Amino acid sequence: MSTFTAVVHKEENLYVAECPEVGTASQGETIEEAVNNLREATELYLEEFPVKQTFRPFLTTFEVAGHA
Repeated sequence: MSTFTAVVHKEENLYVAECPEVGTASQGETIEEAVNNLREATELYLEEFPVKQTFRPFLTTFEVAGHA
């Protein structure tokens, strides 16, 4: 079993989940549904295109000057 990252954001009425290590993406009406759909999409992708080694992304934040 491997662990991957899910980056989730909202687009209009759907949540979009993306896996940066593999490049897969999916969507759902809830965060849980989007992540579950991403898991399924990633499993199917990896059956066809196995990943030998994945990078581990990290999360950070940064600030930009506000516009008045």
